Amino acid sequence: MTDPAALPVLAEVIRSGFTEGRHHGSLVLLAADGSVEFALGSPDAPVFPRSCAKPFQAVATLRAGLQIEGELLALAASSHSAETFHQDGVRRILAAAGLDESALRTPADLPLDEAEAERHLRSGGERAPILMDCSGKHAGWLAACVANGWPTDSYLDPAHPVQQLAGEALQEATGEPVAHAGVDGCGAPLLAVTLTGLARGYRALLLAEEGTPQRRVADAMRAHPEYVAGTRRADTWLMRAVPGALSKMGAEAVQVVALPDGRALAFKIDDGAERARGPVLAAALRRLGVTAADGTLERIAAAPLLGGGVPVGGVRAAF
Repeated sequence: MTDPAALPVLAEVIRSGFTEGRHHGSLVLLAADGSVEFALGSPDAPVFPRSCAKPFQAVATLRAGLQIEGELLALAASSHSAETFHQDGVRRILAAAGLDESALRTPADLPLDEAEAERHLRSGGERAPILMDCSGKHAGWLAACVANGWPTDSYLDPAHPVQQLAGEALQEATGEPVAHAGVDGCGAPLLAVTLTGLARGYRALLLAEEGTPQRRVADAMRAHPEYVAGTRRADTWLMRAVPGALSKMGAEAVQVVALPDGRALAFKIDDGAERARGPVLAAALRRLGVTAADGTLERIAAAPLLGGGVPVGGVRAAF
C-alpha cells in the first residue's frame, strides 16, 4: 500500500486566503495512443475502483445474453440519483424479467443526490433498496440471471456466474489481474486494479468495434448521461458538454474519463474527499486539452467554502 504521506497534493483547501488543508492522491493522463502522458503519485498501485467498475459490470450482463438497450443499459452502468425516472427505469428492468424491487439486495438507502433526498424525506419517504445508487446495476444482474436460469438469491456471491463474467470483463479491459478482492458498499464483489488500468479500460470501451458489448455500454452511457448519474451531477454535465466523452465517478473520490480519440484520465483522492473531486477533475481535463465553451468545466470545478453563509474561499487543484 502506498504511504499517503508520500502522495502529492492534488487539491488545496483555501479559507480566507489561508491554506486550511490539503488532499493528496494519484492521477494519470493517457495520450491518444494510450501511453502515459502525465502522472502524479502512484497510478500503478491498486485501488478499489468502486462504481467506476460499473461499465464493465454492465458488459457482463450483455455477455450473459441480456437484451437491454438505450437508457436502461445506461442505468445498468449507473450511480443514479434516484430521481423518479431512475426509479421507474429500475422497475422496468425488473418487470421485464418478471421481478419486482423486492428482488434487489441493495441496502435500503436515501437518494445519492442531496436535493432529491431532501425532497423524498419531505414527502414522507423512507430509505429503500431501489433508492440506493447501485440499484440499476443490481437490476441488470438480476435480469441476466433470469435470462439464463441462474439463481437470483445468490447473485452477489463472487462465485455466481454473473459475478465471474463481471470480473472477466474488468480484467480484460484493464489488462490486469485482480490485485485484491473485497465487498463494495452495495454488497457486490469489489476488485482492485490500478488507475492506469482503469483509464486504459475506459479507453478500450470507446475504441471497441460498434455492436460489441463494450461499445454498446459506452454508447448507451454517452447517449443517456442523465441515466448514468442525474440531472444535477458532474458526469452528466461533462458528457453533455464534451462530445463523445465517457465519464464515471466512484465512491471514495475515484474518477475516470475517456475521450473518443483515445485520451483518458483517472484519479483517486486518497482520503476520499468528495469536495476535491470537481476541482481535480476540471484541472485534469484542462491538462488533457479538453475545453467546453458553455462553462461546464468551471461549473464542475466550483467547490466554495462558506463563512457565515457567504463564500470565503474554496477547494482548488494544486497541479
